[in-house]
Amino acid sequence: MTESTDHLRPLLEKLSLETKAALVQGADFWTTVPVPEIGLRAMTLSDGPAGVRGPRWDEREPSLNMPSGSALAAAWSTDLAYRYGAAAASEARRKDVDVVLGPTINLHRSPLGGRHFECFSEDPELSAELAAAYVRGLQDNGVAATPKHYIANDSETDRFTVDVDVDERSLRELYLAPFERAVDAGAWAIMSSYNSVDGVTMTENDLLETPLNSEWGFDGVVISDWTAVRSLASVAASQDLAMPGPAPAWAGLVEAVRDGRVNEGDLDRKVLRMLLLAERVGALGDTPAVLPSALDGLALVREAAIEGTVLLSNDGVLPLSAAALSSVAIIGHNARDARTQGGGSATVIPEQIVTPLDGIRAALPNAEITYEIGAVVQEGVAEIPLEQLTNPVTGEPGLRIAFQDAAGSELFSEDRRSSALVWFGGDAPISATSTLVAEADVTTVESGDLLLGFAGANPARLYVDGELVLDDAPILEGTDLGAAFLNPPSITVPVAFEAGRARRVRLEMRLDAEGPLAGAVSVTLGVAPEDTDADALIARAAASAAAADVAIVVVGTNSKVESEGFDRENLDLPGRQDDLVRAVVAANPRTIVVVNAGSPVVLPWANDVAAIVQGYFGGQEFGNALADVLTGSAEPGGRLPTTWPAALEDVPVTEVSPTDGMLHYTEGIHIGYRAWAKASATPAFPFGHGLGYTTWSWGAAHRVEGTAVDTLEVVLANTGTRVGKQVVQVYAQRKDSAIDRPELWLVGFAVVHAEPGQTVTATVELPSRRFAHWADGWQLESGAFTLCAGASAADLPLSLEWTPSA
Repeated sequence: MTESTDHLRPLLEKLSLETKAALVQGADFWTTVPVPEIGLRAMTLSDGPAGVRGPRWDEREPSLNMPSGSALAAAWSTDLAYRYGAAAASEARRKDVDVVLGPTINLHRSPLGGRHFECFSEDPELSAELAAAYVRGLQDNGVAATPKHYIANDSETDRFTVDVDVDERSLRELYLAPFERAVDAGAWAIMSSYNSVDGVTMTENDLLETPLNSEWGFDGVVISDWTAVRSLASVAASQDLAMPGPAPAWAGLVEAVRDGRVNEGDLDRKVLRMLLLAERVGALGDTPAVLPSALDGLALVREAAIEGTVLLSNDGVLPLSAAALSSVAIIGHNARDARTQGGGSATVIPEQIVTPLDGIRAALPNAEITYEIGAVVQEGVAEIPLEQLTNPVTGEPGLRIAFQDAAGSELFSEDRRSSALVWFGGDAPISATSTLVAEADVTTVESGDLLLGFAGANPARLYVDGELVLDDAPILEGTDLGAAFLNPPSITVPVAFEAGRARRVRLEMRLDAEGPLAGAVSVTLGVAPEDTDADALIARAAASAAAADVAIVVVGTNSKVESEGFDRENLDLPGRQDDLVRAVVAANPRTIVVVNAGSPVVLPWANDVAAIVQGYFGGQEFGNALADVLTGSAEPGGRLPTTWPAALEDVPVTEVSPTDGMLHYTEGIHIGYRAWAKASATPAFPFGHGLGYTTWSWGAAHRVEGTAVDTLEVVLANTGTRVGKQVVQVYAQRKDSAIDRPELWLVGFAVVHAEPGQTVTATVELPSRRFAHWADGWQLESGAFTLCAGASAADLPLSLEWTPSA
């Protein structure tokens, strides 16, 4: 991708050195510097690969909460990925956003990676195809995509400082591959990561020039991850925009140009790229912004959640017959308080969420529905329900927030409708604030003690009816800013409440005036889970299941397990959820388990339950989508984008923590299902696995002659009684290869749909590059490969010899 910037040079020549230096840094947390004299307005950037938050983290400006990255990947659909990107563009324009900081296309190198819910897959080909489609969907609708994080940011431990040791072949064939395809699709921006590769931090790394610019022809803007620019050395390294701004590391840029330490030509190239980006998004001169296509956002979210739902196992209990059910026991913390997205900077605030409990109740209006929590999953405080909060100033539902200076004078105030609060940019004078005050009248529906408190990174005092009940400072674990800011520790104290009687609650939090996140704050005034006997909760759940026709148990992770800023310690479900499932299935063999997790978890009871449905983080329509799948109104469309192990000790690649600052990718090209195949190990559920509600027969696979790109056709038939979806997966093998290769590797895929009895043909293009390996350049080994086609990496009934075109 190359687009000349020569036509923008007259604008460049009008700019002073000071203006040029300002242009390559942010104006603040989320916007770039405007230059009205050349017709350049500020551009707004926003987090949100699974929705677009906008520059303010505010429940009063809700966002469409789409399924997370791993859920989108589970659909294996480039068409859906394109429309998902288009929906993100629509949301971006609604919020006056020009650049979306996504998609996240790092690989699931190990299932212990804490941010994998936001990424697509363990496979570079699947990730690459979806990344390209997402980029086109965004940019065809006038909004810049920013694939991230370039490169080797595949785990979270010590992510600011870790030095990744990866050989060039693995880097090229695995980790760079999705970014290369995104650039081929025309990406207007790329985000550089925090980590180092081979000893050089990525914002200063030669990889920003080669292969990104010199080989792939990238002409867009390299945007730093927030605070990732460390020195002026990044100016010469093709790092184009330092965010947020003004960037301290580039404070001396003008002086460095004048005294010759920095080449002004390097700065000019960055400015030209910034101007080209502005032109593309309609922020320069009279070039209008493209208006995104109209869409029904909630309908798309529901469709995407269905398409990404994976039916892992089923003994015939699914789909449920609504007419035949008189009673259903719904069990699980995540059934009532579902996770629709993972934690971290990608978080958006939806207007409403349909939980599994909501969705199933709506889908089964004639059945008696009972609910039991079964096991507590939440850790720390959760926000107080809006209906229990009254703003003491307005009398409306919500809280009054005040910002005070060191003398106690009020600088600013606002009325909020959530007690989970984040300021990261926006209008509030955080930098000038000494004390943040949150105040509300809290009225509970039941009498008893609540574990009332706060989650935050700063010391705070909590008053109830004027009495000081808590004065404490949280103890932060680790040094990761993202974890401390977005997922801080909680501190609570028991407070007695009487049903129906309001108590005035006031939180006073002291803010830091300095530090890397000065000007930003997050705090939740909330309630921790009740301290109820765990065995009693499980017993109540089992009794409920025993009395029902069928039991649906929703298990899942929490924000302490899957979030930005830290990796996972294990693959276990938190709390007593495994014990809960065992007790419920013992009480009722017709037990269906729904997994509400963004990446693999261990399911030790998998062979005992009637069915397992993996729902991922399904977005705000998660509950409706799940109900559609459970009742058969829709086909479960998902296939696993990541291998699921039966136990952590079976996983071939588990090292995500650096040793002496270095993380060695010793497994080379063998990650994911490739590593499982090399180890001759059997996972619980293989890569690509997923069941439906119909059956299929595989006919034949043959080469199509006379096409511009080598093409394979796979013929298959729906032999069941329902409309069905199948994902045709094509893998390559080379048993007699002269080089180290995976036992098999994905080279292409296609989605087909068929009516009962219908025969369909899947067409898969197979460019020769899919068979090449890296050895100081792309090399195509002569001779024939074996192609295998089927429904997963472990179910490949068709094969043929294949010689790629040179």
